[in-house]
Amino acid sequence: MEHSNPFSEFLFSKMGDPSAAAASCSKLRQIKRWLRKNLLLLVTVSGVFFGVVLGVGLRPLHLTPDTILLVSYPGELFMRLLKLMILPLVIASLIAGAASLNAKMNGRLAIRTMVYFLLTSLFNAALGVALAVIMHPGDPETKKLLGAGTEQREVNILDGFLDLGRNIFPDNLFQAAFQQAHTVYIPRKVYVRNGTENDTLIASADIDVLKASINMVRDVQYREGTNTLGIIFFCLVFGTVLGTLGRKARVVVEFFSAVDEVIMKMVTGVMWLTPIGVSSVIAGKILCVENLGLVTVQLGWFIFTVVLGVLLYQLVFMQLIYLAIVKRNPFKFYCGLVQATLTAFATASTAAALPVTFRCMDQKVKVDSRVSRFVLPIGATVNMDGTALFVSIASVFIAQINEIPLSMGEYVTIALTSTAASIASASVPSAALVLMLIVLTAIDAPVQDVSLLFAVDWFVDRVRTTNNMLGDCYAAAVVEHLSKAELKASPSHGSIVRNLTDRDDHAAASGNGHLGNGHILPISRNDLKGSESYETAAMLEVKIQEPAVHKK
Repeated sequence: MEHSNPFSEFLFSKMGDPSAAAASCSKLRQIKRWLRKNLLLLVTVSGVFFGVVLGVGLRPLHLTPDTILLVSYPGELFMRLLKLMILPLVIASLIAGAASLNAKMNGRLAIRTMVYFLLTSLFNAALGVALAVIMHPGDPETKKLLGAGTEQREVNILDGFLDLGRNIFPDNLFQAAFQQAHTVYIPRKVYVRNGTENDTLIASADIDVLKASINMVRDVQYREGTNTLGIIFFCLVFGTVLGTLGRKARVVVEFFSAVDEVIMKMVTGVMWLTPIGVSSVIAGKILCVENLGLVTVQLGWFIFTVVLGVLLYQLVFMQLIYLAIVKRNPFKFYCGLVQATLTAFATASTAAALPVTFRCMDQKVKVDSRVSRFVLPIGATVNMDGTALFVSIASVFIAQINEIPLSMGEYVTIALTSTAASIASASVPSAALVLMLIVLTAIDAPVQDVSLLFAVDWFVDRVRTTNNMLGDCYAAAVVEHLSKAELKASPSHGSIVRNLTDRDDHAAASGNGHLGNGHILPISRNDLKGSESYETAAMLEVKIQEPAVHKK
């Protein structure tokens, strides 16, 4: 009878179960893999929190303007790097994406995208009105504490729509890269003759009988800022026509596809600067705000209403839309966009966050890049879900602090005007404040009180920008799902270049033809003679269609 060794039993008892040790090692590897995969997200989140702590911690020191400038300087450089990549990224991605689809498919994508943007903007405007009525953030005492407004600018929604058309159809593409058209009103003196004389020529001696009056006259001028709408329109048309040229266009499509890949690799490098850039931007903005505590107390209920509306739409309604249409887990999609959301919050610009958004859509949530390249640039300019929500709440707020009663018809007017104005003012910098002027004019509320919200706009602007950015991403996912059948019939985005540059290889491998204008056309061996595809097909022993020959 064998006796067990007490020393061996002691060792085994200390070592424990081997399967438990293997399970712990497996969990450790999973944690390391997750950290490696989400390291960029973690440093972005840490940058946001560090910026808030730094800004709040330095406020009691009452830093000089030069010191605040130095604190915010790295963030300024980070913003400039992101904006540097917007124009080449939009141009290259739109042209390459539009060239990979036929004209009919591009038209369907455009219609679905614009309908989705219009409906969600209208819904956000209605949600803002409902929240403002329920929460009632406007108190007449607030107007007494803040004082009278000082904004005297007037705007016209008709001018907004006319400027929208002028910017969509620019007369100079190179000028559109750094300027955009807008309507201004300039004073002009008009002399009117006193009396009943009808002479058309007035002598110098009769000047004393003239009466001068000043009229405001429309004038179309150009201001600084990229005309993104005009560039998007040109690139979509250019890419669509390029896709119809077939073999002739292969070099051009290959060039823009390569530019797209290069810019995305550059974006990946810039993203590692996010902790420094984001923390600098947020800390500098907090340090620049005067009387932060007083403003927060006076307008706290208004800020809470806006934030509640944004979170309600993001976490409830947006997820329900995604679940009802796409029929997938919406929160998994939402979590994949956290890094882009934080970048949009820090930069307060959907366009500046566009390179990061592209990266998240490609690598995190895996939306078809042909759709994301099409929808996101348009959405960054046209879609203003968060802005429509903010404008509705702010308009009702100003009416409430001035004790102006609003009827149901005026509430509907606010919602409709906010939606229409958000589309008309797509290319206007600081569009929310301009939109408020339009809406307040429509309900005959004091326009000058817009200036009362300037003190909190730096924060509210960042909150509503996240709504705008996420609305673009969810629009891309919805449009992709609705266009699933057409996208399956078209070549994948990974073969955008191969569609035109290696089309012969594609034909040889598939055995049924090559691509022309988005459709598969049959070819024969004779069509490939003299090309690289003929030799490749022979080496791979791939069968190629031969024309039918009838033997006698």
